[in-house]
Amino acid sequence: MPKSTLDLCRLLRDNPYPGRGLVMGLDPSGDKALQAYFIMGRSENSRNRVFFEQDGELRIRLHQARSAGDTDLILYRPTATRGRQLIVTNGDQTDTILAAVRRGGSFESALRGRSFEPDAPHFTPRISGMMILRPDGLQSSLSILRAADSQGSACDRLFFEYPGLPGQGRFLHTYLGDGAPLPAFEGEPRAVAIPGDIAGFAKGIWDSLNADNRVALWVRAVSLKGGTQESYLFNRHPAQKGATHA
Repeated sequence: MPKSTLDLCRLLRDNPYPGRGLVMGLDPSGDKALQAYFIMGRSENSRNRVFFEQDGELRIRLHQARSAGDTDLILYRPTATRGRQLIVTNGDQTDTILAAVRRGGSFESALRGRSFEPDAPHFTPRISGMMILRPDGLQSSLSILRAADSQGSACDRLFFEYPGLPGQGRFLHTYLGDGAPLPAFEGEPRAVAIPGDIAGFAKGIWDSLNADNRVALWVRAVSLKGGTQESYLFNRHPAQKGATHA
């Protein structure tokens, strides 16, 4: 394992507001591909959400419909699957990527037509990932679309591609930390260690997210050979918090 591989839980404990984040990688055996996605929120509207699973995919719904507010940027489908291609994003670009790969296009070509979120002054980055599962390994692609300046006058479109290395994943999130406005993520997706205990890893991520700001977390592991899936779901709201699905 490379010396530069970091402890994901420590990274999260040291950051009160990473925003939305995704992780993709392989367990130490190299037999399971892992995806994780979490959301955080500072406003009542952002915190008014619950993760749930539908047909093996992650979905988001409102916790209380009566306090919905504007839902354009908070309700979307974070994951989609096409064959052995697993997509995870922090917005409706999930649908953009899925439509592109169905037409024979690429992850990168799909996102070149998209931009950061129109939520000035933050201009929240759009973060996206796609894993291609093969019996002999894993290929991971990630992207961040972020404002090129404080006025949001242009968009940086950054793409990264990584081979699957046993026991390692890549972590990408929207914000460097809390602030006004929120500072966008900078640099390359972090190389983080993926342990063999997926259930324990999921619980560790949830416990490491700031308790005041965390909203929901979903972690799934998929067998590269058999395609079997296990998943773990955590929600801020008591009715769902700690629920697991496997």
